[in-house]
Amino acid sequence: MQVVTEQQPFKWRHFEAEIILLCVRWYLRYALSYRDLEEIMAERGLHVDHTTIYRWVQRYAPELEKRCRSHLKTTTDSWRVDETYVKIKGEWAYLYRAVDSKGNKEA
Repeated sequence: MQVVTEQQPFKWRHFEAEIILLCVRWYLRYALSYRDLEEIMAERGLHVDHTTIYRWVQRYAPELEKRCRSHLKTTTDSWRVDETYVKIKGEWAYLYRAVDSKGNKEA
């Protein structure tokens, strides 16, 4: 049985850590299936079976989410958007501003 330590989470893997993390990240971020990722990797010259990608996601996704969660901005489901045109140096420019219910701005 393999023991994966905190210092070497990718020890004994056949692929480099960057490839594993890329597959896991793409799976979590985009609506891709394991077979889609298998095809994408094949286009890049890497033969990775979809079941291998499944195991990577099961193993590394919780840790990846745990480490990234604190860096994400918290928002709410309620947004208000204001949009207008303003004249800047004689030219019209489109200006918009989105604010969530907590007052966090996105512009």
